[in-house]
Amino acid sequence: MPSHDHLHESARKPDGQPFGYSPIVERPPLSWPRRAKVAVYIGLNIEHFRIDRPSTSIWPNTAGLVPDPLNYGWRDYGPRVGVWRILDILDRHRIRASALLNSEVVHHYPQIIKAGLERDWAWLAHGRTNSVLHTGMTCDDERAVLADVLDTIAAATGHRPRGWMGPGLTETFDTPALLAELGATYVLDWTNDDQPYALNVPGMLSVPYTVELNDLGLLGQGVTGPQFVQIVKDQYEQLRADAASGGGRVMALALHPFAIGQPFRAKYLDQALAYLTAQPDAWLTTSDDIAEHYARLVA
Repeated sequence: MPSHDHLHESARKPDGQPFGYSPIVERPPLSWPRRAKVAVYIGLNIEHFRIDRPSTSIWPNTAGLVPDPLNYGWRDYGPRVGVWRILDILDRHRIRASALLNSEVVHHYPQIIKAGLERDWAWLAHGRTNSVLHTGMTCDDERAVLADVLDTIAAATGHRPRGWMGPGLTETFDTPALLAELGATYVLDWTNDDQPYALNVPGMLSVPYTVELNDLGLLGQGVTGPQFVQIVKDQYEQLRADAASGGGRVMALALHPFAIGQPFRAKYLDQALAYLTAQPDAWLTTSDDIAEHYARLVA
């Protein structure tokens, strides 16, 4: 394995940007397959949370307790119930998920891995667990963690992940270069664009993800189901309008089984996907296919 000195300097230095500035109005038009205007993918977060650590919470008052039945139980609803409800909805609309997978899921929830393999999901690495963030890791420690995550997912799915999203969208300044060493080609962590773009590490791309069109952000702010559906429509319509003059755009829809998988929300996901699958100028795809298509265009 190459030493730390081999990491790309612009990605390593704490004062170095992992990417350059590129205003979208100055880029050549981006084309998608079948003359689509908007590439749409579903980022389905498949996560494992440790019972002895705080993490994403619905009730902050108990988040520091160990154990924390209130918040842990809310999160644990996802793999036990919510994800299966979401799978039925995705199946109904014949949509392949881009699975953002904590590698600990492989050991704790093998039935979800089996279900994803039956549906030919695209598998992305999402750290070991969402209870441990990557910020502050040393380069050597992070290299070992990333290698273990990618190897574990590859062994369980037969597909070595090409994409990465950090737990809580966290990285270090070394992360892109380490991922490139290990064979990955893109990250979702930088939610700053409507198109893919090249990072400063050769061969590494950023593919759009979202913290806004994301069930955690939306539903945590008291957004109702009908409002969620309208937000999905508004997002698509604006991106389609932008694409008419500036080339293709990417629309990510970020889902968490313990949020959108709740019974009173599920039908609104069904309605949102019914709208998206009915759009003739949408390319319903995966983040893997978006990254691969873009890489071919800019090669």
